[in-house]
Amino acid sequence: MASKRDYYEVLGVGKNASDGEIKKAYRKLALANHPDQNKGDKAAEARFKEAAEAYSVLSDSDKRARYDQFGHAAVDGQYAGPGGGFSNLEDIFSAFGDIFGGGGGGIFDQLFGRRGGTRARRGASLRVDLMLSLEEVALGTRKTLEINRNEPCEGCGGSGAKPGTSPKTCGTCGGHGQVVRSQGFFQVSQPCPKCHGHGQVVDTPCTQCRGSGVERKRRSITVSIPPGIEDGHVQRIPGEGEPGEHNGPAGDLVVVIGIEPHQVFTRHGDDLLTQITVSYRQAVVGDTVDIPTLGGGTVALKIPPGTQPGTRLRLRNQGLPRMDGYGKGHTFVQVQIEVPEKINSEQEELLRRFDELDDSKGKKKRKGIVERVKDIFQ
Repeated sequence: MASKRDYYEVLGVGKNASDGEIKKAYRKLALANHPDQNKGDKAAEARFKEAAEAYSVLSDSDKRARYDQFGHAAVDGQYAGPGGGFSNLEDIFSAFGDIFGGGGGGIFDQLFGRRGGTRARRGASLRVDLMLSLEEVALGTRKTLEINRNEPCEGCGGSGAKPGTSPKTCGTCGGHGQVVRSQGFFQVSQPCPKCHGHGQVVDTPCTQCRGSGVERKRRSITVSIPPGIEDGHVQRIPGEGEPGEHNGPAGDLVVVIGIEPHQVFTRHGDDLLTQITVSYRQAVVGDTVDIPTLGGGTVALKIPPGTQPGTRLRLRNQGLPRMDGYGKGHTFVQVQIEVPEKINSEQEELLRRFDELDDSKGKKKRKGIVERVKDIFQ
């Protein structure tokens, strides 16, 4: 008796914990240490059983009151051992099925897949990577995906047995899908090696699917992509994955979105960034230029007089739609200034004349415009 841990300590709750707190603590421990999740882990199995024992006492108001007053001696023999009522994991699940959302015995069927002598299993999910252009992100789109998946065999209706015959109850497990083996003091269930947990065997397989009950088929699935969707977004389409086994639900189709690089724009969240090159004259005196949009048109952008190289100008509400549907981001235009590699004598004379006029205002002698332009881009 002295070797047993305090039940409150086992569940990690205080002695004044409510029934709800005790239930929640046990559920967390049971799921974390469940044998299916920790195959071959003896320590996890021991923690699972210890938590079940603690919960069996603390969830019962009478047993809890006796335990609080007299300790383990007051409840000894009411959980494990001779007369304890729990000889294996199935007994534990049956007693505490409500913890996991099932009735008495229901949790064992849910966790181990036993339902009417066969395993009802959810189908596997399928993944598809879908690449979109930035234009499609801006406007939203519909895409048709071609996927290969298993579907119930049309010849046998998914039973795996030749038409006119039917699967038979497995003689090894009696249709349970599980066999029990002893493991020290406890008995542990594991999938039947004959029927592989199905509870049934097929003596005369269907020739169309060779007894598997499924056929590989190509299907077209149309998905709607909302405007503003982000790179890496995961869109889940319920029930379009692999079929379940023995009336189990089908898996999902998981669509992972990728965005292709764009030649003009770079995306930053809901905002777009692009670059334009203007002449020195446009940067000095200002101008209005047309900026392309993802919709195929253009929008006018005013270049203020005296714009410096690298300046970012903003076009409000010309970015991508926000996923929540409220407004758009902006487009930022980074200005670069073009310096001609060669100029003729007349152009050079005009530039020098510009410097002379600039200096004639009594300003402090500075580098000429030609030199200053060169300095900017060195």
